[in-house]
Amino acid sequence: MARKRKGEGQTALVTGASMGIGVDLAECFAKDGYDLILTARSETALKEVADRLAAKHKIKATAIATDLGAPGAGEKLSGEITTRGLTVDALVNNAGYGIAGAFNGSERAGQLGMIDLNDRALVELTHIYWPRMLANRRGGVLNVASTASFQPGPLMAIYYASKAFVLSFSEALWKEAEGSGVLVSCLCPGPTVSQFRERAGTGKTRLSRNGAPMSSAKVAQLGYRAWTRNRRVMVTGARNAFLATLAPFLPRKTLLGIVHNMQSPA
Repeated sequence: MARKRKGEGQTALVTGASMGIGVDLAECFAKDGYDLILTARSETALKEVADRLAAKHKIKATAIATDLGAPGAGEKLSGEITTRGLTVDALVNNAGYGIAGAFNGSERAGQLGMIDLNDRALVELTHIYWPRMLANRRGGVLNVASTASFQPGPLMAIYYASKAFVLSFSEALWKEAEGSGVLVSCLCPGPTVSQFRERAGTGKTRLSRNGAPMSSAKVAQLGYRAWTRNRRVMVTGARNAFLATLAPFLPRKTLLGIVHNMQSPA
């Protein structure tokens, strides 16, 4: 008789699941037997990922194309999930984007869009599914933030601030869920091999020249393992973890200068 995988009988909703870390996180859950609901804007890419993971890991995978940056999209998505007779046990809030550059002269829609997707949509989906998790005393939330969470980010101000919100929110939920059986973890990757850097425009900064980026698969494996162990925060890479720990002890003016320098064009 085959050994039952820990996720069998449960379903994980993964946002931003058409590429990069989102795809690799979805694979981690599928490997452990979780059925999947995958969402992102690209229906074609989502379906390819869903079909591949379903066949490879012998699970059910449903693709639902959604632009979570639109107000009310989380509620609309949850309605579609209910209509299809599906439920959500684990929520992976991975969808998000960044824009490099000074706040002055930036496009307002892009700046506000980061807040909508990185924060508002994350809170909306968590608020929808959190009560059921607590009632069932299982499942949980894995939020994807960034090493940007640990300090202000001149030349990428809104992105850094949006990820600081994700980290703070995640840690608070971790404490609220303590002893409930519900898992909460915040994954904070450093530079990662993915299409994020192309969209954000960070590939030409000094930060991008500072060390080799980690693969998205490795980041996802570290994040998933941390979540299964209810680890409050997971910073990927020893160097990144050291810098995140160091940040609170540096004079604020010095820290701002360091980040400004790293985010400047190479």
